Amino acid sequence: MKKKINEKKERLKSFMKQKGFKSTKQRDIIANEFLKTGEHLTAEELYKRVSEGHKNIGFTTVYRTLKLLAESGLATERIFADHLTRYEPVSAEEHHDHLICLNCGAITEFENPKLERMQVKIASDFGFSIVDHKMEFYGYCRDCNKDA
Repeated sequence: MKKKINEKKERLKSFMKQKGFKSTKQRDIIANEFLKTGEHLTAEELYKRVSEGHKNIGFTTVYRTLKLLAESGLATERIFADHLTRYEPVSAEEHHDHLICLNCGAITEFENPKLERMQVKIASDFGFSIVDHKMEFYGYCRDCNKDA
C-alpha cells in the first residue's frame, strides 16, 4: 500500500513539474492523506483531516491540490445527488459503481461483472459504443433501513 502511495505521489510530482507547479511539503501531506484514505471525500472533509495535525495548511491549498490530483489522473471528481463534489482516488482495479444512502450519505462501491456485460450488450443492441459510464443507485443502506 505504502509503495503504491509513493508511486502515485511521484506521478503527481512529475505532473506538477511538467505543468510548472512547485512540489511543496503541504501538497505532499495533502496528497498522502487523500491517497491513503481510499474514500470519497469533499475538499472540506479532507481539509478537516489534514488541518488536525497541520494547522498551517489552508483550505485553498487542499482544494487546489485535489484539483491537481484530478488533472493528473490520480483522482476522479464525483458529484452525487447531494450536489457536493467529492474526490475519489483512482486505482488500477476494475471499474466500480456506487450505492448512495439518501439518509446518512454512506457511499458503497461495488463491482458486478454480470451487470457490466449487460451494459455492453444493451449498448451493442442499440449500435452504441460506450466510452465511459457511471452507475449510481440511490436508496437506503442496511443501517438506515433498520432504523426505519
